[in-house]
Amino acid sequence: MYKLGLLGKNISYSFSKNYFKEKFKNENITDVSYENFDIDTILKFPEIIKHTKGLKGLNVTIPYKEDVIPYLDKLNKKAKAIGAVNTIKRTKKGKLVGYNTDCYGFINAIKPSLKKHHKNALILGTGGASKAVIYTLKNKGITCHYVSRTASKKVKYTYDDLNETIISNYQIIVNCTPLGTFPNIDDCPKIPYEGITKQHILFDLIYNPEETKFLRLGRQKGAKTINGLHMLKLQAEKAWSIWNLLK
Repeated sequence: MYKLGLLGKNISYSFSKNYFKEKFKNENITDVSYENFDIDTILKFPEIIKHTKGLKGLNVTIPYKEDVIPYLDKLNKKAKAIGAVNTIKRTKKGKLVGYNTDCYGFINAIKPSLKKHHKNALILGTGGASKAVIYTLKNKGITCHYVSRTASKKVKYTYDDLNETIISNYQIIVNCTPLGTFPNIDDCPKIPYEGITKQHILFDLIYNPEETKFLRLGRQKGAKTINGLHMLKLQAEKAWSIWNLLK
């Protein structure tokens, strides 16, 4: 029996544990368990590694996708380029290797909706998930800019800077913030939704609720809307394939 799990903070709601529990049941996988490692500080991560017998891999979620990197022995090429990790594999020699499967999940979730006019993207939020999104879109030749509450060298726009004209010029808008997550379903990023058209894709990394306020307001303007569930399933299966290299 070996163990897998999810590293994060306040993750009792988590998609991953239920997803893998169902997967193991449906595929009659009996030699693996999956549990949540809910910690209030990344400083507790070494204790998990030290004391969890049979631990072979982890998913990583908010807020540790960047914070966990100094504790790892190695990053694969893509995770290093992105600067964020959402999957960790423990090798047979006990080394911790970081990967990023968010990029795989995201591109395969959005790709069927991409058209030639989708040349510019606004990325709402600057956390670990947003890094994977920007990396992925740039690789497709799409110009990307961050939006955040506060200005910085890497942030082109604050929310206060945005207007209808700017919004109309960015045909892809990706919400990488937690705004609108259950139970706070009346929250949404404060952007000028009046500038959204039928030419837009609005992608929300949130999957609960199925349609966030961000997506609903986009849909009402005729935009193509995509929630985060398919991306999550894809990145989970990619992580599973990485862990299975252990066998």
